[in-house]
Amino acid sequence: MTLAATASKRAALPAATETTSSQYLTFSLGKEMFAVEILNVKEIIEYGNLTEIPMMPTFIRGVINLRGSVVPVIDLSARFGGKASTIGKRTCIVILKVSDQDCSSHDVGIVVDAVSEVLDIPTNEIEPAPSFGAKIRADFILGMGKVMGKFVILLNIDKILSAEEIAMLGGVAELDEAMIEALS
Repeated sequence: MTLAATASKRAALPAATETTSSQYLTFSLGKEMFAVEILNVKEIIEYGNLTEIPMMPTFIRGVINLRGSVVPVIDLSARFGGKASTIGKRTCIVILKVSDQDCSSHDVGIVVDAVSEVLDIPTNEIEPAPSFGAKIRADFILGMGKVMGKFVILLNIDKILSAEEIAMLGGVAELDEAMIEALS
C-alpha cells in the first residue's frame, strides 16, 4: 500500500475524540477536596516557623523565610470566610506562584489540611463554576473537576488574592534584611 493510500484510509476513519488534560495538585480543607494547577505549584513544605505580622487581615497567617525570601502565608479556610485552620500532623504549606495584572509574579504560601495527590483531569471532565451553592465566592472557582464520581473544586489562585491584596502582600515581601535575618 502506498503512502497516499494509507493517508486516505486514515482520513476516512472517524476521528477519535481528542481530550486534553491538565495536572492538578489536590488537597483537603476541612471535608472538601480542592485542587490547583500543578504549573502554579513551586513546592510543598512542612507547616512551621511562621512569623506573625501585626495589623494584617485575619486570613494572612504570617510570613516564612524561604531560602532568604519572605513569603506571605494565607490560611485558605479563613480566606473563604470560615474559621482559621486547625494545625495538625498533616498540615502543610503549598508554595504557589501567583501572577498579578502587570504580569509579574509573587510566591505565596497557602495553609492546607493535607495534600492528597496529583491528578490528570481531562478538560471534558471539568464543569463550569457554580453560580450558587458553593461555600466560597464563585470567582475563586476555576471549575469543578469530576474525579471517580466525586467533584474536586478547581481553584483560580489568581482570583483568590485580589490585585489590591497582592499589592499589599508585595509590601510585606519587601521587608528589610534585618527582618529576613530575624526569620532565619
